[in-house]
Amino acid sequence: MTERKPPGMSFESWVDSQISRGIARGDFDDLAGAGKPLPHRPGEDSMIAWGLEKARQENIDVFGMLPPGLALRKEKEDLPRRAAVLHSEAAVRALVEDFNDRVRLFWRRPQDPPVVPVGLADADALVAEWEVTRPAPQPEPVVPEPPRRRRFRMWRRERRG
Repeated sequence: MTERKPPGMSFESWVDSQISRGIARGDFDDLAGAGKPLPHRPGEDSMIAWGLEKARQENIDVFGMLPPGLALRKEKEDLPRRAAVLHSEAAVRALVEDFNDRVRLFWRRPQDPPVVPVGLADADALVAEWEVTRPAPQPEPVVPEPPRRRRFRMWRRERRG
């Protein structure tokens, strides 16, 4: 951890001294990407494009970077894909109910303009689509039981009668 900034020293000169000490120690030698130019992105969207590219490189969920209304709208579009991997109608209905609860909570919060309209998901329509698109259940393979071997005792007692 770096030491605290001494009182009376400006922040810029303190940062510059930290950097010069790091260079002298060799902390910046052999860094990944050293000597490579940064990609040129003209225009206002350069920060957004860089952020999306970095999120994809780091496998970060891009939904987390969206405003809440837009993220819910994107999630609503993604519901059929998420429902396709579920194994029961109850699980699909629980997925829709969880989404609808979050939409209702979004409606109750005060919003800054622009407000993205988000509607509730229709559980019956999603279940109907799920039933049509899900693969047919595979029958369980029947494995025959191995035949039982008769057990012979090595030391049998003779019965006296």
